[in-house]
Amino acid sequence: MKKALLPLALALLVPVISPGWGFFGHRTITQVAVYALPSGMQNFYFRHMAQLVKLSTAPDERRSDDPTEESKHFIDMDHFGDNPFGLMPKAYDKAVAKYTADTLKKYGTVPWTVLDVKEKLTDAFKEGDTTAIIALSADLDHYVADAFVPLHTTENYDGQLTKQQGIHSLWESKLPELFIAQYKLDSEKADYLKDPQAAIWQVLQASYGFLGATFDIEAEINKKFSTEKKYTYSHKYGKTRRSYSDDFAKEYNKKVGGMVAYRLKGAPTMVASFWYTAWKDAGSPDLNKLMHPSKLSKDEKEQLDTQLKAWKENQLVDQSLLLALQKPEAAPTNPADIPDENAPKAPAAPAADQPAKVKVKQKQDDGPKQKTKVKKDDAKKPDDAFGD
Repeated sequence: MKKALLPLALALLVPVISPGWGFFGHRTITQVAVYALPSGMQNFYFRHMAQLVKLSTAPDERRSDDPTEESKHFIDMDHFGDNPFGLMPKAYDKAVAKYTADTLKKYGTVPWTVLDVKEKLTDAFKEGDTTAIIALSADLDHYVADAFVPLHTTENYDGQLTKQQGIHSLWESKLPELFIAQYKLDSEKADYLKDPQAAIWQVLQASYGFLGATFDIEAEINKKFSTEKKYTYSHKYGKTRRSYSDDFAKEYNKKVGGMVAYRLKGAPTMVASFWYTAWKDAGSPDLNKLMHPSKLSKDEKEQLDTQLKAWKENQLVDQSLLLALQKPEAAPTNPADIPDENAPKAPAAPAADQPAKVKVKQKQDDGPKQKTKVKKDDAKKPDDAFGD
């Protein structure tokens, strides 16, 4: 009996967790965002869609090497009181004056990171710098998408303060990977953001409103599962890792799946809107001049038309057109290493482990919930465990 307990004890030390939407979610959001763009931008972004999809996870990949990267992905709003959105100044300089730059860095800067990268992208459009446009678009895409994850707005980011370790990757990685066939990916078209600052704060406040359900539903379902059935264990690099089982994920999805799908559907529209706003603020430069050749080929046009039709009809998964479901090809991640004329390839058949489509009626609830009260913890934000 003691021997049987040892692997369990080790596993509890290394839960499987990941940042943001996980690689799968970020890549899905990026692809759909391209379809949500207006015609003046779409050809350029479609030409570079494969690059953008691959680069969409770059901010997570550099977290272990860049000490300034960590705080850019979240903001722990519950640290700032019971009415944090009323107390927190939305402008960075005013927030610094009230809380200090060190405090903001410690508890996250994602809204201001979004605005900073948006301004850099605007400058790249003005300069006609293709490499910078692609890299900054991917970064902006990533940070905006992160703001749609409720667990990026709390100190209890992985349930570590409420004995719900692993809930981060359950919500933003496992559920999308298992149930993407149930999601509606026909997002709305991009809009010009008259007030980008207000837009990103509205995203965060909506995410914060889902925290109560995120934790409470897990606790409710937990009562039905023994530890052996709740978790699954894997062994890699001498470590035992723990994650929620598929059976638990299925039960959790019945209650919270509509929320996850709702947030994932909204993210591409906001990403595309930030891209569009940066482009408009740069004077709407002709992006065709940055393409070589400057027009889409007949084959590219056919691919784009096919994918746009599938997107509008919510058929990207059914028609095997979702790039995130395909095995990634070995390719450089630096935009400078990829020539402009490389058009996106026609999506191939999905990986063999593509989840089957299951029809489930789901109730969506976008109203704010009572959030779980937690205490401060000095634990580090989750590191990625879902790399390629």
